[in-house]
Amino acid sequence: MSTIIEPGAGADLAEEHRMVRDLVVRFVERDLMPLEPAVLAREARGERYALTPEEEGPLLAKCKELGLWGLDVPEEFGGADLPLAALMAIEEEMGRTVTPFVFPPDSPNLHMLLAVANAEQREKYLRPYATGEARSSIAISEPGAGGDPAGMTTRAVKDGSDWVINGRKIWVSGVPRADFVIVMARTGEGKREEGMTAFIVERDQKGFIIEREIAMIGGRRTYELVFEDCRVPESRVLGELGKGYAPMQLRLNVRRLQMGARCTGIARRALAMMCEHAKQRVTFGVKLADRQAIQWWIADAATRIHICRLMVRDAAAKLDAGADVRNEASMIKVFGTEMAQSVVDNAMQCFGAMGMTKELPLQLLAQQVRVMRIYEGPSEVHRMAIARRVLKAHG
Repeated sequence: MSTIIEPGAGADLAEEHRMVRDLVVRFVERDLMPLEPAVLAREARGERYALTPEEEGPLLAKCKELGLWGLDVPEEFGGADLPLAALMAIEEEMGRTVTPFVFPPDSPNLHMLLAVANAEQREKYLRPYATGEARSSIAISEPGAGGDPAGMTTRAVKDGSDWVINGRKIWVSGVPRADFVIVMARTGEGKREEGMTAFIVERDQKGFIIEREIAMIGGRRTYELVFEDCRVPESRVLGELGKGYAPMQLRLNVRRLQMGARCTGIARRALAMMCEHAKQRVTFGVKLADRQAIQWWIADAATRIHICRLMVRDAAAKLDAGADVRNEASMIKVFGTEMAQSVVDNAMQCFGAMGMTKELPLQLLAQQVRVMRIYEGPSEVHRMAIARRVLKAHG
């Protein structure tokens, strides 16, 4: 596949950041995309959608060799300390492949830890996480609670110098490989964000139980967790007591911007495949590329991809400047996922029966985007939140 970088894709980046982005472009096309046939074949057989150790090891080594490690990690931890705008350009490129690989460390939890971890926590948890020596996960959602914080019932109660956590979490990703999990629990009587506290729970903590693995569409897997008298010391309270909602929201905002960037990359891959196929496929004596329906799909896709990139770029710059981007993040979450879903679906339609096979990455991209419309807040909840803020702004 040829390198596709639309005009203006990185025009706002500093030269050094464009160089990193271009390095990632080459990494995606030379190191990740060649692994797609094997990944797709395993997924089609019902095996795990994951890289084998033999595949992942060389990729991690190549990342270190190229300097693609800790890209937004502060320099004090040996990272490149890239601004979010540069990071989102990289996320966009990573969205173009279905090979399941993430540059260490996965970014959102990093930003939450950077915001509130104390000196001891920075050394014990943040530093190894930032350098890629440890992995983390976060447990927010609960059975029956959905996207409403008011439904959170997991509670932590003070007992001497410890906190005892009881409750249940669901749809938690990356648990088996996580060295520690950030757990959101109630320590106060507030009904929504009030009284919510973040705790660090280590993998081998007594009372921390992985109840079950849940297979999801798109090859993903999540987990249901149970906390039964899970006792953690005071030193593992992350941030201020009863004020865990704000840093959690920061983490969610970073993730939602990531999703917008990933959706832009996914849509770019689908558009590139559609264009290549349309220029070759002839039906009833006419190339698909010469049919108005296909041309409109292509024009709409290119336009919406451009819009989504600009939305992400704008929000990233604002978040880097310390602004509140909850509204922008919600808009990106809704627009980006629905945009990518439409572009991928049209690409599948353009390919006809071949677009329905598991030999092409389109079906996997479609499923992954479909999941995105639910996690980190379903589209309906985000639309409600946007409407409330707009109405409030208009008195």
